[in-house]
Amino acid sequence: MQKREGKAIVWLRNDLRATDHAGLYYASQKHQHVYAYYAFDPQQWQTTPWGFTKTGAHRTQFLLETIAQLQHDLAQLNISLIIEQKAPQEGIAAWVAQLGITHLYFQEEWTQEEQQVETELRENLGNTITYQSHYDQFLYHPNDVPVSPEDIPEVFTVFRKKCEKMAKVRPCFAAPTKLDPTNLLDKKFSIPTLLDFGFAPLTQHPHSAFPFKGGHRAGRDRMEHYFWDTEKLSYYKQTRNGLLGIDYSAKLSTWLANGSLSAREIYWEVKEYEAQVEKNQSTYWLIFELIWRDYFKYISLKHGNKIFQQGGILQRDYSWKNSPKLLNKWIEGQTHEPFVNANMIELKKTGWMSNRGRQNVASYFAKNLLMDWRMGAAYFESQLVDYDVHSNYGNWLYVSGVGNDPRDRKFNVRLQAERYDEGGKYQRLWNQNTLFE
Repeated sequence: MQKREGKAIVWLRNDLRATDHAGLYYASQKHQHVYAYYAFDPQQWQTTPWGFTKTGAHRTQFLLETIAQLQHDLAQLNISLIIEQKAPQEGIAAWVAQLGITHLYFQEEWTQEEQQVETELRENLGNTITYQSHYDQFLYHPNDVPVSPEDIPEVFTVFRKKCEKMAKVRPCFAAPTKLDPTNLLDKKFSIPTLLDFGFAPLTQHPHSAFPFKGGHRAGRDRMEHYFWDTEKLSYYKQTRNGLLGIDYSAKLSTWLANGSLSAREIYWEVKEYEAQVEKNQSTYWLIFELIWRDYFKYISLKHGNKIFQQGGILQRDYSWKNSPKLLNKWIEGQTHEPFVNANMIELKKTGWMSNRGRQNVASYFAKNLLMDWRMGAAYFESQLVDYDVHSNYGNWLYVSGVGNDPRDRKFNVRLQAERYDEGGKYQRLWNQNTLFE
């Protein structure tokens, strides 16, 4: 394709990769000069009303590693990554003026904070440039899902069956076109450190179930290990409810969360594994989990700000508590339930918690302590390295009785501990390691 005139900026949000990337692909095809932009928006490191930082140290560290890898990968394409610690609606506007930008590419987002940033950016830029946005975070593209967003079913199984029957996963985008070296800016932008965000350097916990780095390369390495080197993918369905070790689950959610891997990349890698190794319930189950991830995105697209409201998408009027004391005991792993405590201590020390643990601690918070579920969701947002706004709030709605669980279940934490931590090894490990810093 012959390149057109004009200069482009690709505004990176939660799509922090150089592969299978709509914006980078189209921009590099259509423009002689392409720049990438990422802002560490100070808004994301503010203190919440409950006293903890909106983005905690573990998630920040993973993000810093991701940006370092992305800067390297883009440099191989002769694309400069502009990195700033400021509001993107201000930073991008300044660079558009300085570089004479004519086109802005970005991933479409629809939740409240992201929409506000985009609105302010458009107000700052006006009609001086051309905007091109893409829904690039789904497994099933919105144009391919067999129902409109407003008609998304309220039960996951109905959504899944419709998609599996009628929708297709699109192929990955080809690699962006490598540009002429003259496209690079003279300046290489530095990446902040944890200290710049007010955090002390982190020491990796020796018992962490997630001892991995951020960035596309690390995500590919993890997939290579879990799929091809060990063939653990063949046993995923049997082991996914584990609590100890690095291989009880694929643990790809963290790279998915900030977009350093795409859902399409993982899907097509599973399909390749099924062709070359085997196809079984476990290989299907990883795709099943990707569809769950899509579902929560479509639920937030359908319901908008209801996913952040106390009554949830059902608008139920429960009597929730708002006790700082109970919140702190839950955060510090000082409840009456050792299984809850162990999971909360693991989260605080490592930024990771198993799926089984998340369901139990969230259910305990909302349905045993009767605490406002939004406080728990905000703490997860701060701590989890794989925080994704749609999955996090969708799951909290689900377990709190104000979301998409048609049975409104309550977890029996002690029975869950007996079933999934028989002998109590996990609980002993974390409840006895509270002194490690």
